Amino acid sequence: MFAEYIQAALDKAEYKLIDDPEPVFGEVPELEGVWATGATVEECRKELISVIEGWIALRLRMGDSIPEIGDAAIRVSTEPMAIV
Repeated sequence: MFAEYIQAALDKAEYKLIDDPEPVFGEVPELEGVWATGATVEECRKELISVIEGWIALRLRMGDSIPEIGDAAIRVSTEPMAIV
């Protein structure tokens, strides 16, 4: 579930060159606030994966919904569970 979602997010990522010591900027427009930089596209992509993972974890912790990306979704039940 998480791997498919992260891959779908990476498939939507957009990259551009910026005037910065880490000149590659990447973002996922569908995920507000998800962006990263790197010296190369590969470094930026690796950092973007880490940012997406943190973004998912934060949204889950805060109880916020996670938007679908194409067919990829992370759904969390808000129903109470019995712990035995």
